[in-house]
Amino acid sequence: MEVVYEDNHIIIVNKSPGEIVQGDKTGDKPLSDQVKEWIKEKYAKPGNVFCGVAHRLDRPVAGLVVFAKTSKALARLNEMFRNGDVDKTYWAISRHCPEKEEDTLTHYITSVEKSNKSFTSLTPKPGAKEARLKYKVIAQGDNYCLIEINLLTGRKHQIRAQMSAIGSPVKGDLKYGDKRSNPDGGISLLARRISFVHPVSKKRIDVCAPVPDDNLWRALEAKANEIAND
Repeated sequence: MEVVYEDNHIIIVNKSPGEIVQGDKTGDKPLSDQVKEWIKEKYAKPGNVFCGVAHRLDRPVAGLVVFAKTSKALARLNEMFRNGDVDKTYWAISRHCPEKEEDTLTHYITSVEKSNKSFTSLTPKPGAKEARLKYKVIAQGDNYCLIEINLLTGRKHQIRAQMSAIGSPVKGDLKYGDKRSNPDGGISLLARRISFVHPVSKKRIDVCAPVPDDNLWRALEAKANEIAND
């Protein structure tokens, strides 16, 4: 388990594809339990350890997950995520570059529990929730492009569904229209950066996740850095 930030109230972990954040019907060991064990061992804590789940990432997604080490921090983080006071930046790889280099997308999303899938519409529908994001293509290779995405709302499978809706599904995401799976079973979507005002200390926290240990990710990151530094 890779811890990228920790203090008395919060801990931020870099999740691997395939890990679940919180326990579910699969019975697989969740990341929240791993965090509890890590804290218990590091600080030799007796008894139960508190670890509150402030937000979640889909199982096939990699990147930053914030956990609360105290109930005070959890309550405040929950409210911050709910109110959109946490800036979340994602990186996605797609084999189909969007027509526009950058854009703001607005869709209406309906989640179907039975299929565990979200469906998009350009017009409001009963039960659908508005979903908005901004994206920008920040690097292009021979066969793939790297897209930076800022979420403006937080809906289930939002990035996956909205990028698929414009013809640019995330690499490896068979559920949302990509043709081939990734070798590790994950998808090429990374919760790259998270920034917020600390719920207790009120200091600005700004954390960035490394790209996965993969040649394509590294090559596109290098291209993005070249462009940014020009």
